[in-house]
Amino acid sequence: MSTFTGSLKKPLAAEVSFDASMLRVRLTDGRELAVPLEWFPKLRDATKKQRENYSFIGNGIGIHWEDLDEDISVKALF
Repeated sequence: MSTFTGSLKKPLAAEVSFDASMLRVRLTDGRELAVPLEWFPKLRDATKKQRENYSFIGNGIGIHWEDLDEDISVKALF
């Protein structure tokens, strides 16, 4: 018996934040993903201003950092 009550829709990014060692992405379904910045050297080595200059790709299927020429899909974070 399953207790899953969430949506089976494709997860979309709603918000991006950082701490000293992690990239955090809040999804539209309420989940939050946290992945090590070590996985993304361009983001790890970026300034705070560069990290905060992002936009969503395709309504949230991915995230783009113009200053860093970096794109990350939500699917890649799972």
